[in-house]
Amino acid sequence: MIEVPASKKECFFEDLHVNDQMTVTYQVGGGGHLDIDFWLADPENQALAKHIKQTTGSVSVTANKDGRHEYCFSNQMSAVADKLVSFNVHGVIYVGEDETVAPVEREIRDLANGLKSVKDEQEYIVLRERRHRNTAESTNARVKWWSILQAILVFSVVGWQVYYLKSFFEVKRVI
Repeated sequence: MIEVPASKKECFFEDLHVNDQMTVTYQVGGGGHLDIDFWLADPENQALAKHIKQTTGSVSVTANKDGRHEYCFSNQMSAVADKLVSFNVHGVIYVGEDETVAPVEREIRDLANGLKSVKDEQEYIVLRERRHRNTAESTNARVKWWSILQAILVFSVVGWQVYYLKSFFEVKRVI
């Protein structure tokens, strides 16, 4: 998890070879409107993917060129709120389909990919639970203060009514 300050961007790099695969998944966990800009560029700085003001996202690319691929999270549209971003990068090194890869090795790779996707899903669920818990706690605080205000108002009205009704039963003598 990283914190992207307001009006800033955070960039990361991965060195890939031709036919390597890379997947970047991200989710904004806190700050502002829970949105962020994301882009992924190849070694020649050509955009491979671009997401504007998204809460969550996933990008998978297969490298067409050897070199350093850059991906950035930008919070430049916000002047006040810092953003908390959780992200995962998964890379698959390309191995040609030849007879040297045993079926057991293929199964192990498939299991490893499945475990990575389960881990990603669990992290997403944790972030979502945190966001919903914060919303519920905020709502509970508002309900508490609204109830206190209503109780004070009810007791004030009761006190005024008692005072007003007592005035009906007072004896007023005209001398």
